[in-house]
Amino acid sequence: QVQLVESGGGLVQAGGSLRLSCAASGSIFRINAMGWYRQVLGKQRELVATVTSSNSTAFADSVKGRFTISRDNAKNTVYLQMNSLSPEDTAVYYCNAELLTTTFRRGAYWGQGTQVTVSS
Repeated sequence: QVQLVESGGGLVQAGGSLRLSCAASGSIFRINAMGWYRQVLGKQRELVATVTSSNSTAFADSVKGRFTISRDNAKNTVYLQMNSLSPEDTAVYYCNAELLTTTFRRGAYWGQGTQVTVSS
C-alpha cells in the first residue's frame, strides 16, 4: 500500500509565500515523476508543476516564475515553493506520484489534498 501525505497549506495574504510538502510512503520500489495539481470547486483539476526522477521540471504558464518544485529522493518527498501568491492561486492542492510498487505494479497515486487560500 502507498500513501501520499501533504502538508503546508493554509491562509496567506496576496503577495505572500507558502511551501507545500508531500511525503510518499509504503510499498514503493521506485518513484518516477512527482507533481502538484490543484482544483477549484466546480472546475477540473489542473497541473501546477512536475519533477521527474532526473529533476527535469515543468510548470503551468500561470505559475512560471513564481513557483518552484523540488524533490528529495532519499525521503520520497516533493516540495512546492509558492511565491507572490495571488487570490487566483486559491485551490485545493494535490500531490501526485507515478511510481512502481515493490510488487512491480505501476500506477499514479494521489494525496488527500491541502487547501491553499490567498486573501486579497
